[in-house]
Amino acid sequence: MRFIVLGPVRAWRDGVELELGPPKQRALLAFLLTRTGQPVAVHEIVDVLWGQDPPDSAVNVVHRHVGALRRLLEPDLPTRAASRRLVRGSGGYRLDLGTDDLDLLRFRALREEARRLAEEGSPKPATELLIEALTLWRGPVATGIASQIRAHPVFTAVDREHLVAVKEASETALDAGAGLTERVLITLRQAAAHHPLDEVLQARLIVVLAATGHQAEALDVYRTVRTRLADELGLDPGPELRAAQEQVLRQNVPLPAASVDGGPGTGPVASGPADSSSLPGSSGSSGSAPAEAAAAGQASADQYIPKVRPAQLPADLSAFTGRRSELARTHALLPEEGEQPAAVVISAIGGMAGVGKTTLAVHWAHEIAHRFPDGQLYVNLRGFHPTGSIMTPGDAIRTFLDAFGVPSHRIPAGLDAQAALYRSLLAGRRVLVLLDNARDTEQVRPLLPGAPGCLVIVTSRNQLHGLIAGEGARPIELDVLTVREAREFLTRRLGAARTAAEPAATNEIIGLCGRLPLALSIVGARATVNQAFSLASVAAELRESHGSLDAFAVDDPVTDARSVFSWSYSTLSAGAARLFRLLALHPGPDGSAGAAASLAGLPVREVRPLLSELVRAHLLTEHAPGRYVFHELLNAYAAELTRAEDGKDVRIDALHRMLDHYLHSAQAADSLLAPHRERITLPAPCPGANPVRFTDKGQAADWLDAEHLVLLAAVHQEARRGSGAHCWQLAATLELCLDRLGRWQEQLAVQAVALTSAQRLGDLAGQAHTHRALGFAYGRLDHRDEAYEHLLRALELFDEVDDPISKGRVHRYLAFLCNKFGRHLQALDHYRQAFALYGPGGRCGAHGRIFNEVGWTHILLGEYEKALDQCRQALAVGQEVGDRDGEAAAWDSLGYAHHHLAQYRQALACYGHALDLYREVHDRYLEADTLVHMGDSHEAAGANGLAASAWLQALDIVDAFDHPDAAQIREKLERLKETERRVALSLPA
Repeated sequence: MRFIVLGPVRAWRDGVELELGPPKQRALLAFLLTRTGQPVAVHEIVDVLWGQDPPDSAVNVVHRHVGALRRLLEPDLPTRAASRRLVRGSGGYRLDLGTDDLDLLRFRALREEARRLAEEGSPKPATELLIEALTLWRGPVATGIASQIRAHPVFTAVDREHLVAVKEASETALDAGAGLTERVLITLRQAAAHHPLDEVLQARLIVVLAATGHQAEALDVYRTVRTRLADELGLDPGPELRAAQEQVLRQNVPLPAASVDGGPGTGPVASGPADSSSLPGSSGSSGSAPAEAAAAGQASADQYIPKVRPAQLPADLSAFTGRRSELARTHALLPEEGEQPAAVVISAIGGMAGVGKTTLAVHWAHEIAHRFPDGQLYVNLRGFHPTGSIMTPGDAIRTFLDAFGVPSHRIPAGLDAQAALYRSLLAGRRVLVLLDNARDTEQVRPLLPGAPGCLVIVTSRNQLHGLIAGEGARPIELDVLTVREAREFLTRRLGAARTAAEPAATNEIIGLCGRLPLALSIVGARATVNQAFSLASVAAELRESHGSLDAFAVDDPVTDARSVFSWSYSTLSAGAARLFRLLALHPGPDGSAGAAASLAGLPVREVRPLLSELVRAHLLTEHAPGRYVFHELLNAYAAELTRAEDGKDVRIDALHRMLDHYLHSAQAADSLLAPHRERITLPAPCPGANPVRFTDKGQAADWLDAEHLVLLAAVHQEARRGSGAHCWQLAATLELCLDRLGRWQEQLAVQAVALTSAQRLGDLAGQAHTHRALGFAYGRLDHRDEAYEHLLRALELFDEVDDPISKGRVHRYLAFLCNKFGRHLQALDHYRQAFALYGPGGRCGAHGRIFNEVGWTHILLGEYEKALDQCRQALAVGQEVGDRDGEAAAWDSLGYAHHHLAQYRQALACYGHALDLYREVHDRYLEADTLVHMGDSHEAAGANGLAASAWLQALDIVDAFDHPDAAQIREKLERLKETERRVALSLPA
């Protein structure tokens, strides 16, 4: 027989798990298991199972359950024969088991041996035994039996044994080696999360965190515990906590001895004595010091183990040909399959623009992807983008962290800290990283993994001498194709019959294209589309338009590719040629027909045929329906042309039309989605801007989703070269969209450049709006000091420009910040000031929102009846003025208040109204938020199936835009699944 009680109560006989019967019988067995080897009186059993109010039949029920357990444990026992396991004694029963029969006995034996070894001065084997003991725990003791029974001292005493063992392990681990210390840290974190007021346990966590290099997190734990003690108990930290903090501050923490055993990659030691819950998020780092950045990055990595296997490689080219020698050289860089490299392998593929660096890199990456089972990352670093919008290392790292599914609220601030987190995630993993189109070594260096096992492929037009000399990169320089490879290249595209029919023309085309793959691709596409053209005529046109292109300049003028581009360009109609030039002014990464129309100053219906003409000429790619993208080399060529052929005023007017198109379209979409939100006042759009006219909220939401990255790029482009207010105005218009998506890091970046632009212009209103937006974003990310600094500066500036409505909005943001950091009475004061600033009467949309936000503050204060009164006023105002967003928010808050009053039916009715309204206004994030609340109320009311359904709907929404709330929803679903499993195990057969 084998039994476990450290977690769900289970039993096996001859390897077959037993059904342990109804809940009371299972609870009886759990009680006997905790008292194994000791006689237990019947009155003790009755006390555990029924407490102070047992039924008259309690003793008979106990005897009946004991009989059932005897038959279950010893089915071959003759009638009236004495049991060998469940023994009847004077006045009670005794369960006799050996150490190997019960996990609790094994746990205690391991602890006792560990204690002996520790006393003898052998911390490493002592820690190993404690880790083994802790792995026996699969949850709280007797998980699944009724909570009122589990609250009996006999069970809570066993749970305390787990807590004591964790503390013992945290003591011995410091002298046992770094690997063992890291393993103990995982369980120590979990235990501390479940016992937040245990000062000794929290002190141990602080010391072990600091000893394993997580000093920033250690001090953050101290601050959190100090605040919780003050708020919940009115106490100051005790001597253990103060001593732990002092050790960290004085850097007097013992460092674990080096160890070749174990290690952080060996996994957690146990699930702990209670259900898992989310760990505190990293507060980030300023990135000002490498050590602090590394600590912040490691802390975040420790708290987030990626479950996503990114596969970001672009599609391989089906018609890939040639490059046999280069491929052989790249494969030679890797060790034999099954062998591990001693260091990160870096291949730097260089060569002129258009020579096929990316094509080769992607093809090689696909060939070896199976050797990197933990994922493949890809990013275009835009090192030579003509608009100057080079991707920063920080932006690239954030895309990689997104690819691993790291929630945005766990990404620290500052490049050094983000790079440290990125390296930590890749440590011990085999990941292929393809960095395409790099500008220089400094752009690449922060993106390199720090541990062996990974491969980095870098492509660049520049020779990356610093990467070769400093990081040991192995260079692969690409030349143009050989004549044989170029002929094979064209043959794969045009067909063997066609090239064989005109071998001389084929050879001339190869020569005129300089054997440059990109040029051959364009000519091949032109000849493929126009099957009636002879290859001789194609060669003749290339010959006649031969010129030079600086970006492709080499010693031999024949390899100059400008003739290829100019030939394609010369075939365009005048309208398409003008559009091609002006598209170079677009910030990217892609554009719509509406944006192209604004650049050209034409109606959309007139620009669509021109776009089709460019696509047919292979000068533009429609990579998605209605979305167009330039190849960077063609963009560079177009930029040269517009500077040469279009005057400065023409280019400025085109830019102004395009920016007005985006600005007024974005505000129109935002106004349709949230008509009662405050927004900036814009001048009328210039003629030809063609702002989008949205017919419904769904169209507006779709447009914002599609143009989100373009709008960000436009802000950054204007920050670099703009001379007007478009930069901060676009940022202000984007604010609500970014907040709705939870993209607060992007919000910080875009508002920061907008602030610089507004300051350069001396635009006080622009500075005020960007300070306000920065303050709110910093508040979302828990950066309290920065948030207050920006919001208070916004108040000063709105005073200077005499904008009371915007001041009211700042006071609401300050109230939000106060609530976030537990200053609820100060929040109410800010709401009172905001209410007055919005004007008399109290019946506008903003007043209704303040009623609701005040109600929410009362909820946080536990004043639910006051909250109901305020939220009902908010609902009345919202319904009166037609503020559907405000009405939805009020219904949600009413539901939340009813939930906390245990009025679940009323709560669910309120949530239903909120859900309908959020769907009507297309606020997907708040729709998900309400679904989460609805699931909470269903769960509290005992409707677990409905709770799971609501949470799954919410998860579908937040997963779509990678919101950090997804992790919390998954935890709710996992907890519910575990509860259902335990309930199922407790049911009778």
